[in-house]
Amino acid sequence: MQNQYMSDKKRIIIFDTTMRDGEQSPGATMSLEEKIQIARCFDELGIDVIEAGFPIASPGDFEAVTEISKVLKKSIPAGLSRATKKDIDACKDSLKHAKRFRIHTFISTSPLHMKHKLNKSPEEVLGLIKESVTYASKFTDDVEWSCEDGTRTDLDFMCKSVELAIKCGAKTINIPDTVGYSVPSEFKKIIETLVNKVPNIDKAILSTHCHNDLGLAVANSLAGVMAGARQIECTINGIGERAGNAALEEVVMAMRTRNDLMPYSTGINTRLLSKASKIVSNATGFPVQFNKAIVGKNAFAHESGIHQDGMLKNRNTYEIMTPESVGVKKTSLVMGKHSGRHAFRDKLSDMGYVDVTDDIIDIAFGKFKVLADKKKHVYDEDIAALVDDSLIKEDNLIKLKSLKVFAGTGEPQKAIMKLEVMGEVKEATESGDGPVDAIFKCIKKLYPHEVNLQLYNVHAVTEGTDAQATVSIRIEENGKTTVGQAANTDTLVASADAYLNALNKLIIKRKKTAPEPMDLSGSKYVREKDGTI
Repeated sequence: MQNQYMSDKKRIIIFDTTMRDGEQSPGATMSLEEKIQIARCFDELGIDVIEAGFPIASPGDFEAVTEISKVLKKSIPAGLSRATKKDIDACKDSLKHAKRFRIHTFISTSPLHMKHKLNKSPEEVLGLIKESVTYASKFTDDVEWSCEDGTRTDLDFMCKSVELAIKCGAKTINIPDTVGYSVPSEFKKIIETLVNKVPNIDKAILSTHCHNDLGLAVANSLAGVMAGARQIECTINGIGERAGNAALEEVVMAMRTRNDLMPYSTGINTRLLSKASKIVSNATGFPVQFNKAIVGKNAFAHESGIHQDGMLKNRNTYEIMTPESVGVKKTSLVMGKHSGRHAFRDKLSDMGYVDVTDDIIDIAFGKFKVLADKKKHVYDEDIAALVDDSLIKEDNLIKLKSLKVFAGTGEPQKAIMKLEVMGEVKEATESGDGPVDAIFKCIKKLYPHEVNLQLYNVHAVTEGTDAQATVSIRIEENGKTTVGQAANTDTLVASADAYLNALNKLIIKRKKTAPEPMDLSGSKYVREKDGTI
């Protein structure tokens, strides 16, 4: 791949790290099944390299990288490693099923990190670069090396490090702005310096990996490309540690929309960006902010009268790209209680739900008719929420049969609930500090269990007091984490359904056999999380 892209000076490699750096967002842990679903979507999206995880981190990470490497058809799987043989061996072993794979190894190079994190001298760091890159090159000709905290690294030392890494076999050199410290002019200068001062730089592809602590991750990435970088490391929805990473959808659409200033191309099928955004949001339980560029709900919404008038005359007056180009419909077809099954099916097809089974359509259509009796307008977002809610593949062992909630001032908050638990209908009444607390107490009484509630999030699918509420819940038990989601015009019903969705997933996880311990030269794949790019 390197030879092909090095000859095409306008082709930008898209390196996605949603499942590695993105998963390091607090609370964004994804299950193996969710990661495989994301990997298949990314493969279809046209991402060049998918960083599937940090294999040495845990048996779960090792298994995820292994399984993802098996399902990818076009994308190249990659694993991250520190500058140690044990880490590199873990990458090699987890990726061995792939026809092609990349080992991505890194070490800190800034004075701050070398002194306080690594406790090593610059000479010792150079020695580790030589040893790790040379060792990784024994297993693949696709080795990437990164200088962690690159934007706070002395430029002369960076040039020396980069030259050494290339000499030892690195085909991609990544410059991380690990703490989101840089600004575009500075980041551009770093890339230009490497291009001009490293004698063997023509034998490698330069890459950017920018964090968003100052809101400049996308701007810095594009500045790097304009200075000579030909790979961008990014994540869907911009998720990642702290303030996140450069958003894949933003860098791709920026280059496509402003091709006059940035005449570069990618292999991304942009019409699938909205779909990818939704899948990642559902897996992590992190909703996409309404005003998020490209994939946010309001990205193509126009409320101002002046804007609406301009749009009616010529859509280019207030839209610099078409919503269809990222897989979003420009307007919502208003559907109501008189709409039929055929119209509903056609609507789903227009929205991109082309592989939905008849059973799911029947379930979603039934929910749609109930919703249409409650709401004046049913929007695309409402329908998407109904279908997504119906696409839960696990067989629910616990089902909500009925729910009554008593709330208000002066009286205890109380819930009366009926659940079908493993085929048996049970009823409970509980009081709580609020209606949601009372609901969750009912569930715990009817199906005794102890979990940690890590996330409870409610957001409206559409506008108005009759809007559907989508509730996201994350629970944890003995290190196992599951995310449940549900949508309903009744927020309390959605809360109960979301909790049960997460609980049903947890029950299924309990039944799965834990992976066997994996050894490398007598050492288990377990490490201390002492630093990442």
